[in-house]
Amino acid sequence: MALFKRTKTKAIPNENIIVLEKVSKAYATGAPALTGVDLTIKRGEFVFIVGDSGSGKSTLIKLLLRELLPTDGDIYVNGQNLVTLKRRNVPKYRRNLGVVFQDFRLLKDRNVYENVAFAQRVVQIPTREIKKNVPSMLSVVGLAGKYKAKPRQLSGGEQQRVALARALINRPPILLCDEPTGNLDPKNSWEIMKLLDQINKKGTTVLVVTHNREIVNEMQKRVVTMKKGVIVSDEEKGGYIDED
Repeated sequence: MALFKRTKTKAIPNENIIVLEKVSKAYATGAPALTGVDLTIKRGEFVFIVGDSGSGKSTLIKLLLRELLPTDGDIYVNGQNLVTLKRRNVPKYRRNLGVVFQDFRLLKDRNVYENVAFAQRVVQIPTREIKKNVPSMLSVVGLAGKYKAKPRQLSGGEQQRVALARALINRPPILLCDEPTGNLDPKNSWEIMKLLDQINKKGTTVLVVTHNREIVNEMQKRVVTMKKGVIVSDEEKGGYIDED
């Protein structure tokens, strides 16, 4: 049986920056990770994706990163169908995404400035612009005085701020955050979430996968709840739903 059955790429309304249409993903074992998921996220939205382990949240992020392809269905990001996207164009596609992970993923042998500048060098931004852009972004995340520090000299909250600066330095329209507060204490967790809220208010679409009930309930953003590979709830100004 053919893995993919695709129709031609269709026009997606410009305001819909992420669209999943009947997306399913089954792994080699045959176990379904996602089943018939439909989801639309508009430009400038702030959306929490919540659910227990095994609900399909991580698979969803990997599909949006184009690390995985769906078994069925279509995924549009910025009007581009990720299923029909050629492999050679994936790096260019990812430049339109900012990504923040739970474990920071900083370059341990480089200082704060170089960690953030690295993202600009990858896309060949001129050095003179990098010298202006990096200090400006470090100021945004509250680390202007830490540019010479190595990651090991920083707290967990500071390391996540560096990761956030790196994710945002190329001004991507979409920021994907996979458990961004998972390794942080409550105080630093709230500081990171306040930064994400500020970034969103400036126009960036923010998608946050999290287990943090307090943050989800307090922030009153759109909340998409997943369970066993399907969306069981999608609420504006929602909260964390416990599914039995």
